[in-house]
Amino acid sequence: MTIAAGIDVGTGAVKAALMRVGPNQTEWLARSTLRIRQRDPLQLARTCFDQMLEDAKLREQDIDYVATTGEGEAVPFHTGHFYSMTTHARGAIYLDADARAALDVGALHGRAIVMDERGKVLRYKMTSQCASGSGQFLENIARYLGIAQDEIGSLSSQADNPEVVSSICAVLAETDVINMVSRGISTANILKGIHLSMAGRLSKLLKAIGATNGVAMMTGGLALDAGLVAALVEDIAASKDMRIVVRSHPDSIYAGAIGAALWGAFRFEKLQARGEIHKAA
Repeated sequence: MTIAAGIDVGTGAVKAALMRVGPNQTEWLARSTLRIRQRDPLQLARTCFDQMLEDAKLREQDIDYVATTGEGEAVPFHTGHFYSMTTHARGAIYLDADARAALDVGALHGRAIVMDERGKVLRYKMTSQCASGSGQFLENIARYLGIAQDEIGSLSSQADNPEVVSSICAVLAETDVINMVSRGISTANILKGIHLSMAGRLSKLLKAIGATNGVAMMTGGLALDAGLVAALVEDIAASKDMRIVVRSHPDSIYAGAIGAALWGAFRFEKLQARGEIHKAA
């Protein structure tokens, strides 16, 4: 059995997962997440890692491989680093074995990925850097509207006449929202309109890479935004040439960390078989 840690350093948060991986069984030992909030992400990575060790009642020397992903390549105690596309793809399959696409929606961008049953990335496409389909954009809007982030999904579901934000530029989209408020558009209809706008862009990403059938697992920080998930399902249902099923999971935010841990365990086993690395004592 191999014990591997995965640490996903994102723009908005650090997520970590500790896994015990064997030939026929994978066990999740511990997890940790911390919002960055202008703090040093490298220090937060250490805090998350130490918290997992404490929760799993393990020592640092018990860990065979520490894999980082996202912006975590500078984490000083890591063993190896993996691209976030590959970790989110592998993590999505761990969360749902039927998934053959992942829709990673993070703080700064959205990304659609097609992978095979092993988690190998086959195709991908990202939103543009200035797109208004990101977690940071939605967080800014929530702050302007005076609501908490965890209220966004439930408020969006109460909409009765949503008004879609037309601009793909985050700055101009925020101006659209300000205009909506001045016109008396309700918060619920503004949020649902934003969700529909974001969903339209995300479904186009899926279509662009040929992910029109099967299961797509949502990962990243917005995977648990029920309003966005509902809007995406609604958008896809209205499309004549898309039959893909969009799913989310309570642990979707950990997908990158899970994938990093699993790929780390795989690499450790390969290196160990070649005699290039040894099992922790």
